[in-house]
Amino acid sequence: MSVSAEAGARSLRPRVAVVAGLLLALLAVTSFVAVATGPAAIPMHRLLALFDPAGGETAARDQLVIWSVRLPRMALALMVGALLATAGAVMQGLFRNPLADPALVGVSSGAALAAATTIIVADRFAESQVLAIPFALLPVAALFGALAATAILYRLATRDGRTSIAVFLLAGLAVAALANAAIGLLVFLADDRQLRDITFWMLGSLSGATWTKAAAILPFFLATALALPFVARGLDCLVLGEAEAFHMGIAVERLKKIAIVIVAASVGAAVSVSGVIGFVGIVVPHLLRLMIGPAHRLLLPASMMAGAVLMLAADTVARSIAAPAELPIGIITAIAGAPFFLMLLLRQRALSEL
Repeated sequence: MSVSAEAGARSLRPRVAVVAGLLLALLAVTSFVAVATGPAAIPMHRLLALFDPAGGETAARDQLVIWSVRLPRMALALMVGALLATAGAVMQGLFRNPLADPALVGVSSGAALAAATTIIVADRFAESQVLAIPFALLPVAALFGALAATAILYRLATRDGRTSIAVFLLAGLAVAALANAAIGLLVFLADDRQLRDITFWMLGSLSGATWTKAAAILPFFLATALALPFVARGLDCLVLGEAEAFHMGIAVERLKKIAIVIVAASVGAAVSVSGVIGFVGIVVPHLLRLMIGPAHRLLLPASMMAGAVLMLAADTVARSIAAPAELPIGIITAIAGAPFFLMLLLRQRALSEL
């Protein structure tokens, strides 16, 4: 390592430490607020009384609310936010474009279509066979839907070993439109109960969270976290171009396939329990690049943590702002993320005009 590189690394460490400390502090604060906030608010003195054996009936009720309702929902919010933000960071690194986002280019729509198809087809088959649909079937279906959408996009955008970002983004809009049209057809065929379930996927929500749902996506969360160190260096090299990355010893095609699987698994698992939630995958990685730089060995784990914080905060707002009613969490993230996306578009246009 050269002297200038060593100096750059030393100057980066304090900033990374500050950002990591800030994210940990935000995670602690948002977790505390999420536990205490809701239709059945639990103030500080009652939270402390949970550890008192003589807390009485009120403490027992608070324990039931926290363990059966709040904690499963928090676990889902943390994992869904981490998965969506990580998928966005990996996709942006793979296609070398900060506008790439699973929700905007049809990956989330593909996962939602697979989940909606499972709800309709599997539900009717199960009804005819007097069976119950295992919930674990939805994450698997959403995973294959996200994988199919991502593979189609990659195939359409890649020619002679080169991937066109413009074709990728435009093809993503077409895939999203087709998936949404198919979901509309399923809505037309659905009964009232199935229609409510499909609406849940399209608006995004963490209502009905259980430990079973959290356990269903935990393997996807762990697998994604374990895979990130193996793609970080490759994504850093890919920024220079595919040919340059190949000459630096990166197996580019294998890296692309691994990255596509990571995006598909992350989005599929998240959509299977929360529905389509947009803008998390584009807002979080971009903000972190401004704070800690583009190095993926730092950006990817930071995106997981920041995505978890953002989703937990958005879910707390969604279930508190109109309590006892609950807003779909996709509305909250869209309100916060759409202006940021427009700002990013304007910034990209300004840079292109220079």
